[in-house]
Amino acid sequence: MAVSETKRAAGPRQFDLDHCVHCGLCLNACPTYRELGLEMDSPRGRVYQMVQVASGAIPVSDSYVRHLDLCLACRACETACPSGVHYGRLIEDARAGIEQAGRRPLRVRIARALLFPIVTSRTLLRIAGYGLWAYHATGLSALVSHSAALKSMLRITRIEPLTPEAERPFFFGKIGKTFPAEGGRRYRVAFLAGCVANICFARLNEATVRVLQKNGCEVVLPAKQTCCGALHVHSGLREQARKLARQNIDAFLSGEWDAIITNAAGCGSTLKEYGELLEDDPKYAERARRFVALVKDVNEFLASIELNREMGPLPLTVTYQDSCHLAHGQKIRVAPRDLLKAVPGLRFEEMPLSDQCCGSAGVYNIVQSEMAAAVLTKKMQAANATGAEVIATANPGCMLQLRAGAKLHGRGQRVAHVVELLDEAYRAPR
Repeated sequence: MAVSETKRAAGPRQFDLDHCVHCGLCLNACPTYRELGLEMDSPRGRVYQMVQVASGAIPVSDSYVRHLDLCLACRACETACPSGVHYGRLIEDARAGIEQAGRRPLRVRIARALLFPIVTSRTLLRIAGYGLWAYHATGLSALVSHSAALKSMLRITRIEPLTPEAERPFFFGKIGKTFPAEGGRRYRVAFLAGCVANICFARLNEATVRVLQKNGCEVVLPAKQTCCGALHVHSGLREQARKLARQNIDAFLSGEWDAIITNAAGCGSTLKEYGELLEDDPKYAERARRFVALVKDVNEFLASIELNREMGPLPLTVTYQDSCHLAHGQKIRVAPRDLLKAVPGLRFEEMPLSDQCCGSAGVYNIVQSEMAAAVLTKKMQAANATGAEVIATANPGCMLQLRAGAKLHGRGQRVAHVVELLDEAYRAPR
């Protein structure tokens, strides 16, 4: 490993910090600033703190860690910034510096110790999946949901509604297989199935494969693929993320593809940044750039080709919630809306402030549950205002958060991925 790569993980680079001119145009785009009104919990305030730590003026203190950990890393500030500050890179590098300093709160360390080993192991994911299935199948989830005493005792009042259901059969059985195109092959694509999605969004993954097949794609799921590393990058665990990135690059560049497809906006944003993650790796830097050039979000890919419009009608009123890492990270906004509007019978209603974060943000809604709940409340007010019966989005994490929101603050809305609605239209009678 290059020495410069190790040094870079210690904190933000000076030229990235220097891009910020402290104008404050980012403030109202920031969910935590809108909620708290505190400068130190705004992008400008956090960058100022990063500058102070980088210069040695202040240490990596508990206060510094608290303000940076409260950031959702939604990157809405990047969209608002006139100076082109790469805030996503700044917050990730700053968290890597915090990690090196060993100043993480105990609750964060516990959450990581429980979650991170699971997402990189298919065996542990299967075990966790069966545990989730049993939790719901035995009625324990209903008991906990309706018992304030149990919630209080287990200290899961806010996070219990976020508990996903395990969808059996799991998607792992599809990994390593090839699915033929329907109606003649136009494209050959590789699909990254994710980690938790294999147990909690197995039906979404199956729908994604079917929709790609309907659009002339031969879909291959490389056998040696793994977790994309997004959770690790966002948490400052850059070396772990690099190991996962190298494994995925080896797995996917072993074949010839027109595109590498993901249906998770958070994963896609990280996959497209493998080039930055491995830029100082002499063996993988060029391969990472080749990998990144092929990565496409499923909405992005489908909107870029001649879409198969042989769909049946879906008489639904649908609104769309922008996933932060699709809208702000990947700058993809029009594609999912165009796909929804292509469905016969579907009535599209634009959501007010649709690109404001829902509060999911990886494991944020677990480790910062109070702020995540406040952000979610405002998101559901916007969703309710549309009168839509379906809330569509483009990221599994957002789906979990919005489903919790629909239960707690909604009007019985169904939450679905854009590609699930396309799949339903392809399967509906014409």
